[in-house]
Amino acid sequence: MRVVSGMRPTGKLHLGHYIGVLKNWKELQNRYESFFFVADWHALTTKFDEEIDLKAQSIELVKEWIACGIDPRKATLFIQSEIKEHAELYLIFNMITPVSWLERNPTYKDAMAQEEYKKKNNAGFLTYPVLQTADIVIYDADLVPIGEDQKPHLELARDIVNRFHYLYKKEIFKEPKEMLTEMARLPGLDGRKMSKSFNNAIYLDETPEEIWNKVRMAKTDPARIKKTDPGHPEVCIVFEYHKAFSTPEEVAEIENACRKGSIGCVECKKRCAANIEKVVGPIREKKAKLKNEDILDIIKKGNKKAKDLAAEKMKKVNEVIF
Repeated sequence: MRVVSGMRPTGKLHLGHYIGVLKNWKELQNRYESFFFVADWHALTTKFDEEIDLKAQSIELVKEWIACGIDPRKATLFIQSEIKEHAELYLIFNMITPVSWLERNPTYKDAMAQEEYKKKNNAGFLTYPVLQTADIVIYDADLVPIGEDQKPHLELARDIVNRFHYLYKKEIFKEPKEMLTEMARLPGLDGRKMSKSFNNAIYLDETPEEIWNKVRMAKTDPARIKKTDPGHPEVCIVFEYHKAFSTPEEVAEIENACRKGSIGCVECKKRCAANIEKVVGPIREKKAKLKNEDILDIIKKGNKKAKDLAAEKMKKVNEVIF
């Protein structure tokens, strides 16, 4: 069984990426033939007008993956734009995909309600689900790890595959199935979505001092004025981080002490920061030891494997069409 998943190189990785994606990838690489790619073409759908060194950021992204435990001996790591067959299949799929299908995409409709995206409204953003389909089916992916909100994308991918098979009277693609995962969503330290633009994230290369400086500013239960006031952990952002990074026993202890008013917010935050450092510290240290030339060698090998498979699939596609 083959799994395919990708990530855009749009900046440094933070705890949200680790909890929401990379922990899952670490498990998948031990159970499936895994292909993880840097989706640099996808980065252009929303960042085409920004000054981004995509090559450098792609190397940094793979470096952070490996530091987090993604093993290039178990998973194939490659760069999307190095495999031109993705673009070729994307072009062909664009020819057969009705615009109405794309305009029904919930992500697209939500984005078009925001002024930032209305101004751009480029064709690439409208058709990015078609490129996603090409990314997946060119490798005969059996499973694609996604959250519940991404199900419409996989449904569209299956629709495109079925339309291709109907039009050209030959079934050459697998219909990808979603692997619904508990995509843990870690909130930002201010309670909003974790984002670089909000400056509310903890990055995977930050020092213990930087981690503490951010955690100590995190939002807590606004009803607690004094240390002895009974707290409500369910409304505290720091408690969400405890649930992600502390042991179940410590989480239960913190919750009980908070409700009783026997632990102050500063002590709670110190323990939280220390537990975050237990995760970030080894990642930061491993990343610092990784050399760019070694990462480039890993990418080169991954590109070769991906290229061979993609070229084989595109040969079959072109034989069917032309």
